[in-house]
Amino acid sequence: MDKQKLQERQELILDFVRKFCAEKLNEEYFTLSERLVRKLGRKRNNPLVAGQVEVWAAAIIHVLGTINFLFDKASQPYSTVDEIHQFFGTKKATTTAKSKIIRDLLKLGYFDREFSTGGMKEANPLNKMVMVNGLIVQIDTLPAQYQEIVRQARAEGRDVSFTTP
Repeated sequence: MDKQKLQERQELILDFVRKFCAEKLNEEYFTLSERLVRKLGRKRNNPLVAGQVEVWAAAIIHVLGTINFLFDKASQPYSTVDEIHQFFGTKKATTTAKSKIIRDLLKLGYFDREFSTGGMKEANPLNKMVMVNGLIVQIDTLPAQYQEIVRQARAEGRDVSFTTP
């Protein structure tokens, strides 16, 4: 598929996603969806080139929903898998399979830094942990100067681990 056709296909997928996000979710989910579609578009073996665009749109929402606990009634926004399938007119098995393809291809999981909502990033329990000498410890148990190094590095988007003598 040439680049122009792929771009048009991605825009069709995003149109479906935009409508779902406007009706059921929020702008943050659409922004994450757009980022996810663009990242998939840069892959050599882009899975979006084949199949129904509605299925891929549902799978995009399913991926982000899985990462961000969208299907947990305690989360906001909240949606069900059935709502996604009803909206897009897709089947659960097909959407779930496409979602897994995306998650495996991009190695996505819970609390993914790139595709988590702001709330999920804040709620990430690993934010309070750091690796020291191969052991995971709470940041607040470190001396103040090390705590500051960790916070500064994370603010810059870098991972930090320490080895002490």
